[in-house]
Amino acid sequence: MPDASTTEESIVSRTLQEVIKEAKRIEERSRLTSKSHFKAAAVWANLHLLVGIPAVVLAAIASALAHSQVSDTKIDVAIISVAVAALTALQTFLNPSEREQKHLVAGNNYASLENRTRIFWTIQCWQEPNSDSALTARVLHLSEEDDKLKSSSPPIPGWAYFLAKRAVAKGETTYDVDKV
Repeated sequence: MPDASTTEESIVSRTLQEVIKEAKRIEERSRLTSKSHFKAAAVWANLHLLVGIPAVVLAAIASALAHSQVSDTKIDVAIISVAVAALTALQTFLNPSEREQKHLVAGNNYASLENRTRIFWTIQCWQEPNSDSALTARVLHLSEEDDKLKSSSPPIPGWAYFLAKRAVAKGETTYDVDKV
């Protein structure tokens, strides 16, 4: 007579089904939030370069003109110096480097949560022995982590969310192994 445990399909509890659904929600939200933070970080990094490089170049030009022997350069030096001051003030006010770092940290934290949540519902939920209450406690812990990340992360600009949503829809966050 065949062993009943190998021939019968295992019965999945309603709680396990709901725990997995909630874990999938956390995974999906974490994926989109992570991607949004990475998109925001990339834009802040580019802005840092777009403002910083011209400021450095113009400062060097103004310095060279100020030390030149040509007498017509005073107006040029003044105009360039004002441009350098404006770019430097913009750089200081916006602080794109700091914003980039904050979004990178948040993106990495959400990517970590996404990975741990995926491993939870794809592997750990199916390991024996797992009680419904233990699985429920673990998914609640993941949800609490998500809540903590929300409160400690910088806000996601609307344009970054839009870019992330589009990237996810295009499959940028899908692994080849998961493609059907």
